[in-house]
Amino acid sequence: MDKLFGKYPLDGIVIRDKSMAQVISLQPLLVPHTFGRQTRRAFGKMHMNVVERMANKLMRSGTGAKTSGKVIRTKGGMQGKKLRALGIVDRALAIVEAQAKENPVQVLIRALENAAPREDVTRVSHGGVSYQVSVDVSATRRLDMALRNITLAALMGSFNKPKSLEQALANEILSTAKGDLQTSYAMKKRDETERMARSAH
Repeated sequence: MDKLFGKYPLDGIVIRDKSMAQVISLQPLLVPHTFGRQTRRAFGKMHMNVVERMANKLMRSGTGAKTSGKVIRTKGGMQGKKLRALGIVDRALAIVEAQAKENPVQVLIRALENAAPREDVTRVSHGGVSYQVSVDVSATRRLDMALRNITLAALMGSFNKPKSLEQALANEILSTAKGDLQTSYAMKKRDETERMARSAH
């Protein structure tokens, strides 16, 4: 069986969240790069290795769009540079392994389970009046939101700072896996989303 990046076995990974287990793919690949084959069919990303999906989330444009009041740009622009993004993920996983002393893919799965919100809000219009109602979040969206928030935290943690992107990504994965609300941006975003949903009940 191929090990991820030739280093990390994927056959013993445990996913405790049963709903997310349906949408997290741990397909054994030496290099998690499927060249967009899974995107050509509906729900194809459910069959894409979760580490590749994280690398895809890192490939943001350098437009400087605001997120949580902060301007996000990737150094030199990462859009379309898949091999560069995979290299960053590989080095980040190596840092996670050195600090956690366990398979970094297992740590990543734990972080995704912790960062995935269970409720969100949506806007509903009725009789010309718009208001927000809380809704349950599907497993695919939960995973997407968790991946997005973890990678956004890494980009914000390394932009215009001496910290490298791989170090920032590793730090976010480790703190989110521990469920640390003080240092994990993804955990804070999950709590904020669920708090808004509770207030919309």
